[in-house]
Amino acid sequence: MITRAMNLALPEQEVLNGCKKKAIRISSMEPLMSGGTHLVCITIEDADEARRVFGKSLIDGPVRRFAFQRNDQSRYR
Repeated sequence: MITRAMNLALPEQEVLNGCKKKAIRISSMEPLMSGGTHLVCITIEDADEARRVFGKSLIDGPVRRFAFQRNDQSRYR
């Protein structure tokens, strides 16, 4: 399955810093209820790079997410 979204067992700031360092473009990002971060990249190529960068922190399987949350995308740029 090809997807731009992934769940990571890392805090948002660490994900943001890693994405900035590797020029991974973020579409949206939100905290997970159980801890960690839900990351959606702009392109599949960005998502593939994020999986390489954060590979050891990928959460396998379903996670609980908060109800609708509006994201301020300007903080990712």
